[in-house]
Amino acid sequence: MTAHLVVRSLSPAERSRLEAGLRSRDGFILRRCQILLASAKGYGTDQIADFVGCTPMCVRNAIYAFRSRGIDCLQEQPRCPKVILRGVPDSNLELLRGILHQSPRTFGKPKSTWTLGLIADVCFERGITERRLCNEAIRCTLNRMKIGWKRAKLWITSPDPHYAEKKARRDELIRLAAEHSDWALGFEDEVWWSRLTQPSVNTWTEGPPMRVHVPKKNNSDPDPDAICCYGFLRHDTHKVVTRFVEERPLGDVTIQFLDWLSGAVAKEGKKVLIVIWDDASWHTSEAVSNWVGEHNEQAKRRGGVQISICELPVASPWLNNIEPCFQHAKKAIMEPTRKLTAQEVVARVCEHFGCELLPFLKTEVKNAQGE
Repeated sequence: MTAHLVVRSLSPAERSRLEAGLRSRDGFILRRCQILLASAKGYGTDQIADFVGCTPMCVRNAIYAFRSRGIDCLQEQPRCPKVILRGVPDSNLELLRGILHQSPRTFGKPKSTWTLGLIADVCFERGITERRLCNEAIRCTLNRMKIGWKRAKLWITSPDPHYAEKKARRDELIRLAAEHSDWALGFEDEVWWSRLTQPSVNTWTEGPPMRVHVPKKNNSDPDPDAICCYGFLRHDTHKVVTRFVEERPLGDVTIQFLDWLSGAVAKEGKKVLIVIWDDASWHTSEAVSNWVGEHNEQAKRRGGVQISICELPVASPWLNNIEPCFQHAKKAIMEPTRKLTAQEVVARVCEHFGCELLPFLKTEVKNAQGE
């Protein structure tokens, strides 16, 4: 029978550090803190494993690590072997990242998804490596870049044939915006805040694991099942602003949002507003393009804010920096025990981002009838 394994008594400083780690976004730190605090309360390894959702060996490893390293055990140690395979040089990692974001067919390969062998071939052919590397060396290189192989194979490739050109323009605008104090650059996207779908989360609670309530659709509920909003992440301030929409994203609603954004940055004394977004139909509509052109003509004559649009490559969410903000926000506003009202969802989103709740954007009557 396995001996009952528990941590030693925690000092006040250690306990404070572990409790603070419960709010960490790092999954390794969060789980270690959950395990150690639970063990300090006298729970057994098997019981902790059931609560946290890991194996008993993982619990024992955490306790042994705390015994030997103390609070430093919250820092994950590298798992690489003592003999490190020589992979892609550090100086060429960004070149490799740029290649992975494109289809293998761009480099004359017969497949649309990457394999380790194809990556090794292209790296050698493009001069990124001096010789053709083995598959394991490529895998280790991807691990150094914090890219899981499954994620790289199925998610990282953009089908856009102009990927490199569009990404280069995005990166150049970010560089130029940093050099001009009167420029404002940000990432824009739309998101639906669902009242029915709950994000997946792991947390530690006293006793049995927390059960997340799964809301159900109710025809008598007057609130919509999901509320849409436009979001804009400023690259300089790292602040997200939102405008909620009564119905759904459309061209005329997008124009209203751009007009509001330009007015907001004008109050800060900005002269140029750079908006980086994807190729959604309401972004690329003729109405939006015409409005931006007319707005910029008026800005030249009257000295207002000029708007520059940067379209991201097709299917490349990793280039839109606001995407992770929305993912974190959905976890932050969730209510595990009941279904939120639409008013509660809107209030929690604004509280999370620290932005003001402004009147909802509405579709103009003439466009609503036309569409």
